[in-house]
Amino acid sequence: MNKWLYAFLLSASLSACEKNINFDLKEADKVLVVDANIENGRPPVVVLTSSFNYFSSLSASMVEASFVHNAVVTISNGAKTHQLKEYTISTALGYNLYTYSIDSAVLATAFLGEPNTTYTMKIEAGGKIYNATTSIPALAKKTDSLWWEKAPYQEDTTKVVLMQKVTDPPGLGNYIRYFTKKNSESFLPGENSVFDDQFVDGTTYEIQVDPGIDRTKNLPADSNYFKRGDTITLKLCNIDKSSYNFWNTWEFAYQSIGNPFAQPNKVLGNIDNGALGAFYGYGATFKTLIIPK
Repeated sequence: MNKWLYAFLLSASLSACEKNINFDLKEADKVLVVDANIENGRPPVVVLTSSFNYFSSLSASMVEASFVHNAVVTISNGAKTHQLKEYTISTALGYNLYTYSIDSAVLATAFLGEPNTTYTMKIEAGGKIYNATTSIPALAKKTDSLWWEKAPYQEDTTKVVLMQKVTDPPGLGNYIRYFTKKNSESFLPGENSVFDDQFVDGTTYEIQVDPGIDRTKNLPADSNYFKRGDTITLKLCNIDKSSYNFWNTWEFAYQSIGNPFAQPNKVLGNIDNGALGAFYGYGATFKTLIIPK
């Protein structure tokens, strides 16, 4: 009897402790969001937007209105300093996108990305100044070879997997990000697109390369496969540690959306003064494979 009485009292006491909790979620101040990159053989490209409220319902007009205009953006490679110009890109959907890149009227100070080079960026916007640094590493890690194999455990014989052989230089600290391009489509990063060399340092290894994905669309059921007749280009980028940290934590956060059991995570950007996002460099190499039908 004492056991049942104890259970009843415990249950009653826990019930008595229940209390409705109402969260008063205040609207956070908008902050600058930076997506800036420079790649070997290509000009710097910088996109500036303002952050959205967490519970905002996004629309094309809201995205267009979020772009930050008339900012002063300068990038230096240590020898030259160039002020970027804002450009408008019209889309087929009837709204505009905006980027900052090389000012074609001031080519004397303009430059393209080069391996083994460090870049600094300064942004003046909304009465604040933001700074960031990135680098394009040496093209130390490249794809040795590409080939295709029949997709395992698949009755559909048109599905194939892409394989690559890579040699990692001796010494830790070789970070990469990869993209794939299928036929005439755009380059897309893989779902897990960044890797370090903790387990492959100084070795030659073979690994399957999953197709890049469009994160604005639902993944198809066969997203891990290419198909016979595809022409595939693999873009393998050497990146520095801050670029790796940004994309690694960004992808973890993206994959954790909606998962109540996911660990807490903070995206590690490299822009100072409270801005979000990153300035990242790509040391890119390319290799193409045509898969016969």
